Amino acid sequence: MSMNDTVARVTDRIVARSRDSRADYLARMDAAAKRGPHRGELSCGNLAHGFASSGQAGKDALAGEQRPNIAIVSAYNDMLSAHQPLKDFPDIIKDAAWQAGGVAQFAGGTPAMCDGVTQGQPGMELSLFSRDVIAMAAAVALSHNMFDGAMCLGVCDKIVPGLLIGSLSYGHLPFVFAPAGPMTSGLPNQMKSKVRQRFAAGEIGRDELLKAESMSYHSPGTCTFYGTANSNQLLMEFMGLHIPGTSFVNPGTPLREAATRAAAEQVVGLTALGDNYTPLAHVVDEKAIVNGMVGLLASGGSTNHTMHLVAIARAAGIVIDWDDFAELSAITPLLARVYPNGTADVNHMRAAGGIQLMIRSLLDAGLLHEDVTTVVGDGLSNYTREPFIENDEVVWREGPHASHDSDVVRMPAEPFADTGGITLLEGNLGRGIIKVSAVAHQHRRVTAPARVFASQEHVLDAFKAGELNTDMVVVIPYQGPRGNGMPELHKLTPTLTNLQDAGLHIALLTDGRMSGASGKVPAALQLTPEGSRGGPIAKLRDGDPIVLDAEAGTLGVDVDADTLAARDPITFEDAPETEFGLGRELFAFFRQNAATAEQGAGPVLQGVP
Repeated sequence: MSMNDTVARVTDRIVARSRDSRADYLARMDAAAKRGPHRGELSCGNLAHGFASSGQAGKDALAGEQRPNIAIVSAYNDMLSAHQPLKDFPDIIKDAAWQAGGVAQFAGGTPAMCDGVTQGQPGMELSLFSRDVIAMAAAVALSHNMFDGAMCLGVCDKIVPGLLIGSLSYGHLPFVFAPAGPMTSGLPNQMKSKVRQRFAAGEIGRDELLKAESMSYHSPGTCTFYGTANSNQLLMEFMGLHIPGTSFVNPGTPLREAATRAAAEQVVGLTALGDNYTPLAHVVDEKAIVNGMVGLLASGGSTNHTMHLVAIARAAGIVIDWDDFAELSAITPLLARVYPNGTADVNHMRAAGGIQLMIRSLLDAGLLHEDVTTVVGDGLSNYTREPFIENDEVVWREGPHASHDSDVVRMPAEPFADTGGITLLEGNLGRGIIKVSAVAHQHRRVTAPARVFASQEHVLDAFKAGELNTDMVVVIPYQGPRGNGMPELHKLTPTLTNLQDAGLHIALLTDGRMSGASGKVPAALQLTPEGSRGGPIAKLRDGDPIVLDAEAGTLGVDVDADTLAARDPITFEDAPETEFGLGRELFAFFRQNAATAEQGAGPVLQGVP
């Protein structure tokens, strides 16, 4: 089928908008490719340092330029379930690379923090900027200029975007990304959600809550709901950066190990020392970014990627904005119902047809660019294939042509909704994002008075005091990147859900963000300009009439413009400390120099408008 007119128009607009910055980026990458790496040109002292810990065979290989050297950059730690399986990956990669004619060295590690652990805690205020720390850590790991290619190992929220941003500064090299895979299914997500609501309502105690949480998060692997971590994995396939069909293969299985070996073998063959040189800079182009956006929208993915994808694109010299998301969302069918947008988890999603079926059907509908470069060759149709073990080796077969469970994954002709899962909101309060894929139609328009709070903790205290038994829009300003590092406010979800379930008209309005698994309560997020930049959210007061209409894409306050402008920004005498403690003082530079949410919410990248 021919390309959808809107997808083509948005892509052309991005190309035109990015012409200068993209050309500058590619020129820098081409220059770097010409400069090296040439290990033979390193001084003897440099080179000796670079392979001193290797065995003799490795030293002999690295002393010349016949065998490509593959860097391993990993987010391994053994506290977090999603990254614990990565412990064994370096040895697998080293062996596979050697068998394929290369060498692999563990170049460096990056931090990997878990929003599930820090949710509602001060440490969450480091979370967003950990993405940029990870990008810098990846750049440091690759800085020795010993490498002809790299494999990046990571899974969760900020980790994959950070790894990709850092890798793009070495875009003259080929990269393959390899995940650990999701844990097997535990306590169903919907049951877990109900337990959380009961705890928030005071109906059960901490012991019962912890038991339920432990039954849900129960083993090595990624959490199985469809939040930012699993949205990352989907994006890596839609953008051609994974080995096809490997995102949701469970850890500790023969297929997971075989897929990791295949990834290592593949990157060895992509270096400039071979005949299939495929640098990252030419994989992540405008069409790949658009494919990622469409995949995010069609799957009902995480709102965090309205920032992360923007930052990734900018690292490649590509400029996208929320208007692009909005136009694509208007013509992208919602094809998946995975918790919190349904009852299934990502294991069920994979069994129903998963990423391979979605890519196939969206290609057939003309909603994705087929003519892209990927790490496994030209054409996104490579990603309609899925891996299997055959005679102790991994082989790829064509994936399904139809859904195995239409309650979980559907075809574009009969979608769950005609539009994507994320909507742009605009009005006299600025611009924001709302995830609508889990919000019932009757809750998508809320007209109610504002209740303004200093923090999510103050909202919970008011709930416990019985002060929230009325229709309202909960407003929490000063939660943006420059305010306090933009922590997720997911801790509010059970409480706000209880209020909505009680029949109240409830919404959330903030310049902060929610979890990528934000659910059925309408939440206007990432409001720009944020309160700390003088945004009008900081001038709202209790009782101001707020209108949030996700169907129309509007967000506003019914207060005279002159009256609103004359108000001073609100101050809170009991505002929590956000500048010191748990390392927050170390991130002052990030807060002071953060771009807006629509610009990616990190430190402004040089050379990109």
